[in-house]
Amino acid sequence: MSWRVVVISSNCKLTYKNNYLIIRNHECNMIHLSEIHTVMIDSTATTISAYLLSELIKRKVKVIFCDEKRNPQSELIPFYGSHNSSKKIKHQIKWNSQDKELLWTEIAKNKIGNQAKILRKMKKEEYKLLETYKENIEVGDKTNREGHAAKVYFNALFGKKFTRDLSSDINAGLDYGYAILLSTFNKEICKNGYLTQLGIHHRSEFNPYNLSSDLMEPFRVLVDEVVFNHQTQEFDKDYKMRLVDLLNKKVSIGGKKHYLINAVEVYTKKAFQALEYRDIALALKFHYEL
Repeated sequence: MSWRVVVISSNCKLTYKNNYLIIRNHECNMIHLSEIHTVMIDSTATTISAYLLSELIKRKVKVIFCDEKRNPQSELIPFYGSHNSSKKIKHQIKWNSQDKELLWTEIAKNKIGNQAKILRKMKKEEYKLLETYKENIEVGDKTNREGHAAKVYFNALFGKKFTRDLSSDINAGLDYGYAILLSTFNKEICKNGYLTQLGIHHRSEFNPYNLSSDLMEPFRVLVDEVVFNHQTQEFDKDYKMRLVDLLNKKVSIGGKKHYLINAVEVYTKKAFQALEYRDIALALKFHYEL
């Protein structure tokens, strides 16, 4: 499995030669493409060859481009992530609506449960209310326990005046971390031959990543914890690198420890198998747990 996250944050030229990524600035560095999971282009002063981009996409390496403020702006996604993408997409369109509701219910439970654990870890008494929300969630979350839990959760972490609409270093950190997490899920969805646009719960016509937005929900707490622990710090380069480094964090999924980038791969495959085989129990075995 690929494991390296390569962050390019300076003026340099990226090219390809003999299965290697070549990084040229005041010196020359080489990284074998088989080792690379993600390349983040963090500087608009970087130049990159079309040949290299083509080779990266062939190997399903995720490439993230940042804007002039060094915030994630776009990513490179292949048109065809699997040899039988057409078949996968036909199945995706026909996924059973009840199965999708059941899977979303389990995703929401998993997310709220992890939020409760974060609050308990931070000695916030609101974790008890979130545990109640988790226990009382209905199929399809028709009473929006997930939404109510989010409000309680963020207010407990960052104060009652906090909202996700505020312009602040806290929200900048959350947005940056979530963008990296979303991109990781986009890669796995495309690699498995499915469309990120067709979600099981998120259905916005303006969101090209509805399915990724669904599947990433239980993992958001990883970003939240980093931001909580650094909420008094300026959102600078070092702060961003802590969020990027989450991809190298070891997490527990299915009772086993994995690096996050590999845990997302395992988790995503099990979610697809649950929908394809109409056996939601498959997904339950691979809940992400703190």
